[in-house]
Amino acid sequence: MEKMVIEGGYPLNGRVRVNGAKNAALPIMAACLLLKGTSTLKGIPELTDVKTLCKILNELGVDTKRFPDGQLQITVKDERNITAPYDLVRTMRASICVLGPLLGKRGMAKVSIPGGCSIGSRPIDIHLKGIKSLGAKVDMEDGYVIATGKKLKGSDVYLGGPYGSTVLGTCNIMMAAVLAEGRTIIENAACEPEVQDLANFLNKAGANISAIGDNNIIVDGVDELYGVEYEIIPDRIEAGTLMIAGAITGGNIILENDASCYLASVIDKLREAGVDIKVPDADQSTSGLARDGECIVKSDGNIKSVNITTLPYPGMPTDMQAQFTALLSMANGTSVITERVFPHRFMHVAELNRMGANIRNDDAIAIIKGVSSLSGTTVMASDLRASASLIVAGLAAKGITEIRRLYHIDRGYERLEDRLINLGAKIWREKE
Repeated sequence: MEKMVIEGGYPLNGRVRVNGAKNAALPIMAACLLLKGTSTLKGIPELTDVKTLCKILNELGVDTKRFPDGQLQITVKDERNITAPYDLVRTMRASICVLGPLLGKRGMAKVSIPGGCSIGSRPIDIHLKGIKSLGAKVDMEDGYVIATGKKLKGSDVYLGGPYGSTVLGTCNIMMAAVLAEGRTIIENAACEPEVQDLANFLNKAGANISAIGDNNIIVDGVDELYGVEYEIIPDRIEAGTLMIAGAITGGNIILENDASCYLASVIDKLREAGVDIKVPDADQSTSGLARDGECIVKSDGNIKSVNITTLPYPGMPTDMQAQFTALLSMANGTSVITERVFPHRFMHVAELNRMGANIRNDDAIAIIKGVSSLSGTTVMASDLRASASLIVAGLAAKGITEIRRLYHIDRGYERLEDRLINLGAKIWREKE
């Protein structure tokens, strides 16, 4: 086991490249189960979640080959196995995204039901309702979903849930529908950029998907899909995390492989908080303020209080809530964060309070009274984005911060400490 150690108080300065999006990479990797031939995916980040999905794909008869430049080559060799085993699926909830392509291509899928999650309940009932609408028969046996449907038929599928649309559910139904007979309309579909990226990948492979980015996605079934070369979009959550790290330390950073087009809500709130952000729009690219493919983040460390509500895209991402909580813990004044996607996603609050923050959590609301400084101490990460918030806080805190349960951060950020070191942070790993 390792821990991350941070000596706080050093502003971040310099350039850093945003990696490919984890939440786009995983469904697209799963979608390769639908394809004939070999696909080459560019910009795949080196993460434990990616490695886990590669192992699941290997179990399902898929050959995966990783290259040093971030490319991942995927070829389906054997279509006989239809089981995604518990020992692998339990480690990553996104493994459920193999359900749709297995059912759509092989006519049957046996996928372990994902376990619990520290950010709150995330049932898959909407996924199952969707594939049933396409004509699949669904049984539950010994902790597995067993779905059968030799020839799925297009249908109207409604994916509404108690907290809005479901990203993985939309991906699963889209993948199940691309080889189905006739037209499928996915109503109340998720609009996230990662869903759009999956649709664009499938279309390049020969699918017929329209109204991409709309709440009603249209999928007209085709007979076959073929391997392609495709580059994953940049990771908007990693980009937003780096923006907040620059802001809280009073830094000046340039993000390459710009993801600002997916971050309007995040950028709006950072500007409201007093952070200077330049994005590459038509005017700025000609004036030299921000070149194409780059985003400039400048901060004097004087953060203003703001109120935030998380919502499905294009609203504030729930995956940025923890990082904003850390930033606003050092703001001037009182901020309120309302979590409307995963109402119980505030496990990081207790750890931030251990560092001297003044945050009160009441159900789905966090009331944050800004403090002048945070103090380094030993804290424990409860999930991926909570770990990012603790790193953000540690970068600005006085003294030494030690973060335990480091495996969470490696699920979603590729070698984050190395990239922060290049920006001037004092951060390293140690054996516990």
